[in-house]
Amino acid sequence: MKVLHMNAGAEEGGGKTHIVSLLSQFPKQEVELAVFEEGAIAREARNLGIRVHVLSQSSRYDISILSKLIRFINTEQFDVVHTHGARANFFLSLIKSRIHAKWVTTIHSDPTLDFMKRGVKGWLFTKLNLRSFGKVDLFFAITERFKRNLTNLGIPEEKVQVIYNGINYDKEPAAPYNKKEMFGIKDSFTVVQVARLHPVKGHEVLFEALQKVKIPSLKVLLVGDGPIEAELKAKVKNLGLSDNVLFLGHRKDADKLYASSDLSLLTSYSESFPLVLLESANQHVPFIATDVGDMHKLIPDPSFGWVIPTKDSDALAKVLEEAYAKWKSGELKQMGERIYHHASAHFSLQKLYEDTYKGYETVAAR
Repeated sequence: MKVLHMNAGAEEGGGKTHIVSLLSQFPKQEVELAVFEEGAIAREARNLGIRVHVLSQSSRYDISILSKLIRFINTEQFDVVHTHGARANFFLSLIKSRIHAKWVTTIHSDPTLDFMKRGVKGWLFTKLNLRSFGKVDLFFAITERFKRNLTNLGIPEEKVQVIYNGINYDKEPAAPYNKKEMFGIKDSFTVVQVARLHPVKGHEVLFEALQKVKIPSLKVLLVGDGPIEAELKAKVKNLGLSDNVLFLGHRKDADKLYASSDLSLLTSYSESFPLVLLESANQHVPFIATDVGDMHKLIPDPSFGWVIPTKDSDALAKVLEEAYAKWKSGELKQMGERIYHHASAHFSLQKLYEDTYKGYETVAAR
């Protein structure tokens, strides 16, 4: 079987990690990648030995490449085109009737929330993305919740397959940083959140919770960049939280930052099955997460971590204080060991690949 993965090319964060990790599992002769702009995904795929095609546009609205894309897919005789993201979905919807390959797409996030705070353009992009879904042959939903979202949009249930994210797990956690030397942190309860600075990630709920907690020494490392960075930094300053919150920007050392922390957070309003939490588990670090993305599959009971309602700063403040007490007693490290063994046993990259390939075989046989 010959498969072409397609993405706009500017993807970062969990979406990029998912695509590159999945590509790494394929025999090199069976999979290729097409992007519309040079970026981290193209570079990392090339480093894996994946054949990468950059179909450059004069702008993201340039559809002159569509005829080239049709010829490329048909000439190379791909059996499946697997898209990731709204732009790739939109372009495939325009040419679906003129290609011989089956079309599969992965739903990495709630498509109704992808373009929050983008005004009229965001509304239009959302409409175009949702309209493209009618031509897809098979959807991979990263959670049962996302499957329900799709069926509520009118997608037939038999066209949706749930496949959870997975990663490769290390035998030992990464070496932590000296927090005093790196961040000026000494003897503090250290919490990390790895997330784009985007409205859907719920950073403001975290800031509200920080005003309510009674933890004498608390430092929060925020890893990521994004469209509301200036807004969030201003809010931290206005709330008097500058001594508690450190903005670290985009980093490539998330493993060491997790290993340097006592707890990780996810305060999102919507998620797929978050890779950042699997990466936290890989470093034996427990976490607090909002009730998104089938979270109870990853945290089946309170001995593994905390699941709280979305947009609830009171609940977050309460469990932060519980986690702090467990940190002081030494119980938090035990929870970290527990979540590592659970995640590595149930959410591996090998299982992600096997389930994905079975989906390709199913759709190709139709």
